[in-house]
Amino acid sequence: MNDLKTDKRYMQRALRLAARARGRTNPNPMVGAVIVKDGVIIAEDYHRKAGELHAEALALKHAGDAARGADLYVTLEPCCHTDKRTPPCTQAILASGIRRVVVAMEDPNPKVAGKGISELKNKGVDVIVGVCETEARVLNESYCTYIVEHRPFVILKSAMTLDGKIATPDGQSKWITGEKARRVVHEMRSSVDALVSAIGTVKADNPQFTSRIRGGRNPKRIIIDPNLETPMTHHVLTTPPETILVVSESVRKRYADKTGLLTMRGVEVLSYDGDRLDLAWLMRLLAARGITSVLIEGGASLNASALQAGIVDKVAIFVAPKMIGGRESLTPVGGDGFRSLDNPYRIERLHVRHIDEDLLIEGYVSREA
Repeated sequence: MNDLKTDKRYMQRALRLAARARGRTNPNPMVGAVIVKDGVIIAEDYHRKAGELHAEALALKHAGDAARGADLYVTLEPCCHTDKRTPPCTQAILASGIRRVVVAMEDPNPKVAGKGISELKNKGVDVIVGVCETEARVLNESYCTYIVEHRPFVILKSAMTLDGKIATPDGQSKWITGEKARRVVHEMRSSVDALVSAIGTVKADNPQFTSRIRGGRNPKRIIIDPNLETPMTHHVLTTPPETILVVSESVRKRYADKTGLLTMRGVEVLSYDGDRLDLAWLMRLLAARGITSVLIEGGASLNASALQAGIVDKVAIFVAPKMIGGRESLTPVGGDGFRSLDNPYRIERLHVRHIDEDLLIEGYVSREA
């Protein structure tokens, strides 16, 4: 006899397994699976990357004949279509003799979207849906946004002092936060497909924008550089990973020689028409390339533009216990415009945690604003 408390315990284990592949499965979701029989875990696994076996198939392979009559806990609805590189998981589940499947959430992909659950039920398998659903949706928030809205999930990250400054008037910003907070930033970079910044930050700090942690994965670097000002000696043009420069079409034509040299180095140059880059257009373009998640690491101007464009889903603000003052010191969100106190950018579902002496405040941008 299974109860909700027991189901949650095994599902939470499956969620922890799924999270091991954070940043490595795109454009697929992170999925974990646990097989339980007579109150004992007999097999478990997680999906590692697109093109490889799904979590359910791996766990069933480990369990073998012992899976007959067992319970399967899986963090996302099992797939049921053949439009991919691996066989449908529903067929493997049915062939294994699994008697009960507990699913955290339905797959928003229209190719699945309840069809996998229905197939299992129609074949006599007991299916329970919605156990730890909130946690499962947070785990795969990038995947869900990508599938449903055809754009990447966007996180805006910034670091500021206690008095709300990200840099001194002359642009000095290293280092506002401590070493442990900076390590968390590297973990964030490792978890996303791409990092977006702008020429001002690149020229001021000459950042590498890499994930310098053991086993870390470097995101693609996308630099908004309308006038093609990025110095040829800067890290984003001389060190891996891939860099994409976003420039205006008129500038690309004017500096065709430099563009050609950049291309020879492996740097891609994307261009846009008009005087101003449409960030929503850029996000759609990135999604078309299979990019499901983006971390914005820029200055006050880019942050303001991203919020105004409505592309930001989540904010991650580090706060250091320091104050620098200064009327001309830079704040996290600049720009010429502002929201009134009656209609600000509202941040919901706040989560605050200590990272050594610093604070990390995370939350989601309200779509009702």
